[in-house]
Amino acid sequence: MEFIIKRELLTDAIGTVSKAVSTRTTIPILTGIKIVAHEDGVTLTGSDSDISIEQFIPAQSENEQSINIIQTGVVVLPSRVFGDIVRKLPGEQVRISVNNRFMVTVSSERSEFNLNGMNADEYPRLPQIEEDQIVSIPSDLLKTIIRQTVFAVATNETRPILTGVMWKLDNGQLSFVATDSHRLTTRTAAVEVSNDLSFENIIIPGKSLNELSRILPENDQLVYIVITDNQILVKVNHILFYSRILDGTYPDTSRIIPRHTKTEIILSTREFLGAIERASLLAKDGKNNVVRLFTRPDGVIEISSNTPEIGKVTEEIIPASMEGEEVKISFNAKYMLDALRASDSSEIKVGFTGAMSPFILRPTDHNWLLHLILPVRTNQ
Repeated sequence: MEFIIKRELLTDAIGTVSKAVSTRTTIPILTGIKIVAHEDGVTLTGSDSDISIEQFIPAQSENEQSINIIQTGVVVLPSRVFGDIVRKLPGEQVRISVNNRFMVTVSSERSEFNLNGMNADEYPRLPQIEEDQIVSIPSDLLKTIIRQTVFAVATNETRPILTGVMWKLDNGQLSFVATDSHRLTTRTAAVEVSNDLSFENIIIPGKSLNELSRILPENDQLVYIVITDNQILVKVNHILFYSRILDGTYPDTSRIIPRHTKTEIILSTREFLGAIERASLLAKDGKNNVVRLFTRPDGVIEISSNTPEIGKVTEEIIPASMEGEEVKISFNAKYMLDALRASDSSEIKVGFTGAMSPFILRPTDHNWLLHLILPVRTNQ
């Protein structure tokens, strides 16, 4: 194998596929990037068996020759070392050549590296996916939906199913649900689908979605999503992103969302966020990062936190509106901060049903995002 490629293109592709390469794997071949040179370009693949990312670099794009393929072939190179080398090479062009013993020469201008490659026959093959269930969605919208939901997945493996985000598609509405059993977030969006496609209980690991978000472009170009029984494939530009789907049935979260509320408060998102941030400066050293919210008869909302070893903070907020019963409630400040930061609206509506009942947050200008937080029982 031998080819000459623009260093910038190779660096970008290595950066993309290496997101799927694990440094903690016990399978040596998975510490590497598979490189295939064929007549029409070069394909790079990284995988940790849960996530696989493949990027194709065409030999010619926009009437410009990007790669000169001298001899086709395939090799696997250690991801971290190979990436570091390519980034530090002096020239704009990189020549890569491989002999029949998998010895690899990487050179640019007067710099030359010799690396021990690995036999690509040992590299796992990517799944062949039937593309009969395709959903298309703008890249920036998918990126936003991931950001607004993935923070709520469970981070421990006690209930593995909760470490993923549940996807459901019905009547052209794609829903994402995430919960760690202490909080819940749901996000819906209208999408383009083939035929009358529908599915439910498709659970994508939160880790996979975080990595996917990092490679999605910040524009409205369409991303194509293919769903199977145990794999999801996302296609964007010349990149293929594969992730396994978690086994199991996601809990029915719809029944814990209150249908009616006893108190509704509308607040400036920025002002509420700032008050919680300041209160959490003391709360985060406490046992549960607890912040308290009280409504007063004069229409003022009081946000406070008290950590005896450190001190106390109290802040007043004037809501845009407040209706219903008096509220005294305690909650985890981090959960509230995560929800407020994910809400891209200037005002937020908070609905309460009781001191020990879940409360919900919704933006005032649309109904496709909902956050639910369970309160914390305190002695005060």
